[in-house]
Amino acid sequence: MTNSGLTSAADAPALLAFRHVSVMLGEKTVLQDITLSIGAGEHVAILGPNGCGKSTLIKTITRECYPLALPDSSLTILGRDTWNVFELRPLLGIVSNELMRRCTRDITGQELVLSGFFSSIGVQPYHHVTPAMLEKTEQVLQLLEIPHLAQREITELSSGEAHRLLIGRALVHDPLALLLDEPSNSLDFRAAIELRDMLRKLAQAGTGILMVTHHLPDIIPEMERVILLRQGRVFADGCKSELLTTGRLTELFGLPVELTRRDGYYHLS
Repeated sequence: MTNSGLTSAADAPALLAFRHVSVMLGEKTVLQDITLSIGAGEHVAILGPNGCGKSTLIKTITRECYPLALPDSSLTILGRDTWNVFELRPLLGIVSNELMRRCTRDITGQELVLSGFFSSIGVQPYHHVTPAMLEKTEQVLQLLEIPHLAQREITELSSGEAHRLLIGRALVHDPLALLLDEPSNSLDFRAAIELRDMLRKLAQAGTGILMVTHHLPDIIPEMERVILLRQGRVFADGCKSELLTTGRLTELFGLPVELTRRDGYYHLS
């Protein structure tokens, strides 16, 4: 399955290119003068404390928020500055807690994954489900090792199981990148570990991953680049081994921290 002629992340333009981008929510400027570029096949973590603008950055990429129209500002996604949002969504697989909160109806795991084709939560009577969509849904369930969840209702599942299905929903249309907004929120210790193992599998298979988080262990070993956000601005952008230090993170979070590293993961205490 291909996406609008974009056959691979290697052939695609940059996933996103922000140049002096600022975003307001109400009367508050949430993102201020953001300049950065992320490739479609990159694995990147955006790290920062709560309220620093991480989720707004994701929403700006997905066209839920729009930047201020300033003379020296520009924002392109996959090389284009204008998009029909319904054309853009199949290229970006989005997983967020906001989507999780919408999973309240009695729909099955299969229906949740299948609904990724329609950018909905669940399948509606007016949706035309094709045999190819059903086959792709089954493939994704097998990839994520959750075919046993296909006929179970979402309201019966644990948070970890529902997260896996939301990732499946994001993957059915073969996106160029997976966008994750605070993926381990509401997950218990075991579910968080299972989630990271699954993300590692996807990263190693070539799926680009852009993750925003305030939780350091979410940053899987395959993510070599980190972008640190503080008060709506890029505080630092570069190699993980250079930026994830006790000094940098103490300054980022505004309190003394102790940093440890085990098995490729970083931990704060």
